[in-house]
Parts: sequence; C-alpha cells; structure tokens
Amino acid sequence: MDLAVVAQRSDAERYSRMLGDAEVIAGPAAVAHRPARLAWEQTGLPLLAQQVGAKVLHSPFYTCPLRAGCPVTVTVHDATFFTEPEHYDNTKRTFFRSAIKTSLRRAARVIVPSKATRDELIRLLDADPTRIDVAYHGVDHTAFHAPTDEEKARVRARLGLGDSGYVAFLGAKEPRKNVPNLIRGWARAVADWPHPPALVLAGGQGHDDEIDRAVTEVPSHLRLLRPGYLRYADLPGFLGGALVACYPSFGEGFGLPILEAMACATPVLTTPRLSLPEVGGDAVAYTTEDPDRIATDLADLLHDEQRRLTLAKAGFDRAKEFAWESSADVHVTTWKRVAAA
Repeated sequence: MDLAVVAQRSDAERYSRMLGDAEVIAGPAAVAHRPARLAWEQTGLPLLAQQVGAKVLHSPFYTCPLRAGCPVTVTVHDATFFTEPEHYDNTKRTFFRSAIKTSLRRAARVIVPSKATRDELIRLLDADPTRIDVAYHGVDHTAFHAPTDEEKARVRARLGLGDSGYVAFLGAKEPRKNVPNLIRGWARAVADWPHPPALVLAGGQGHDDEIDRAVTEVPSHLRLLRPGYLRYADLPGFLGGALVACYPSFGEGFGLPILEAMACATPVLTTPRLSLPEVGGDAVAYTTEDPDRIATDLADLLHDEQRRLTLAKAGFDRAKEFAWESSADVHVTTWKRVAAA
C-alpha cells in the first residue's frame, strides 16, 4: 500500500527520515495554528488527497473533512469529553464533542486505541460497533527500556536528587490526570518517614490551576520537583529509577504513560478507570482518585519492596505485548477494507 503523509512544515524533514518509503508532503505554513489548520483540513486537504490519487484519507486526531472526495477514516483517541466533561474547559469540550459526533457519522470507519473507548462511544453516542476498529498503542522498546545504573544515576544527578528515593509522574498537567490529588496523597503517604521519597512531576505544565494550590499544602520538609520536559534519552532512567510511577487518572483513552513506565521495569500505581485496566492488567497496582486512598495505597506499595519488584517484572513482561507494528497492521487492514468497499 502506497502512503502519503501530510505534515506541518516543521515536521516534514523528520517524517521523511522516519518514513523512507512514504511520500511526505509539507502543508502550508499557516496550518501550524489550529484555526487555520481546521479550515485547511476542510478545503485544502481534500484537494491534496485528489492530487495524490488517495483511495482513503486518514485523519489521526478526531476531526475529518466533511467532503473529502474519497472514503475517510478517523482516529478517536478517547471519549473522556463525554465521560469526564468537568475536566475540560467549555470551549475545548464543545469542540471535541462536536468533532467526535461528526466523525462517527461521516467516517467510513473509526479507529480507537482501546476496547473501553469503543464501548463508551457505543454506549454514549450509539456508535455503530461494526464500523469501529481497535488498534492498541504500542511502545518503543528501544526508547523505553529497563535502564542501566548509569542511566539512573545520570537522571538523579540532573534532577539533584542525591540519594533520595522518588515517586515519578510523567505527563501533561491536565485536570483529567488528577495531579493535585497525587500531590496530596503522596504528601500524606510519606510525611512521617525519616527519609521521605520526593515526588517528581515531569512533563509539560498544562493548565490545571489546582496543582499550585496543592503544592502550597505540601509540608516544608518534603521535596517536590517540577523539572518540566526531560530529555527523551533520560526517560528510561527517570521512570526506571523511581520507586513507583504513579498515575491516578480519572480516565484515559489508552494510557500510554503507564505502558511506557511498565516497559522501563517500573512498578505502577494507577486507577481502574476506562482503558487503564486493559493496559495494566494484573501487572500494576490500583488505587482510586481520592487523595486519602492514594495515600494509603502508595504507602503500602512504598513499604513493600517485594511487591514492587514483582510488579516491575510483571509490567515489563506485559509491556512486550504492545507493539507499534501491531497497531500499524490494524490501521493498514482498516484502510484496505475501506478502499475495497
């Protein structure tokens, strides 16, 4: 199957190196801005698809052209705009709800990253189950691996952790991720320790104002670090060097952060919400979104080294079941099915 990929100009060269057999086409400079990109998706993208002779046009992020000139497939990454609406601002919630409904109605087929997402679209929006394909995300096992002692030490030095143990979070600081309750739960779990482990919140800053309020509640003798984005090469050392990777999310369409932590042989504490049990299975520990429960379950895990070792191995083994090649196979099968219809 021939593949043409339309990318922003800033990404075109990188995609060309990654996709040696594909035609990579740089979109107009204006599509770097969302309003212009959405407008161009409706007008310029269908023309471009016609120029390259596309049999199928795939839109990878919720939205799609209304008149594409060829069958369209769309990736809907999650249904949390419907299941967790309170965690989005009104503009974003309204836009994505409309986009998802339109894509379910217009697309020849829809691809989702989990059975939970498929089931929620069927339950909440009466989506046609015969037109939804599940393609689990994968994990790059070269990039995310059980780190060496040197990799762990390098990250500890960069973060200034010294000999202190730490609990890791890696991801966007969005309300759905429940970072404020993670902060409160961690503080309650370790407040009485003689040498309490730090909490390191890595990743983009996001837009959850409640995080700053939770930080002000942290006792002065505890250490909380917010280093922002880490170097990609440092992620295995960061995740694999943690006592626990904690993701008490209110819900995910897939849960890539816990899979990446599992691939780094890190014991994971998460919630059994939406797709997360599909990814973690019996290889992770579960808690709830409540800070008191997070405190109890995190403390239990931090005090139980043998359980952490068991979860680390189980998660590492389970992560091997998720491969991007398998996800790609589902996508190609979907496109061929649509093209042949």
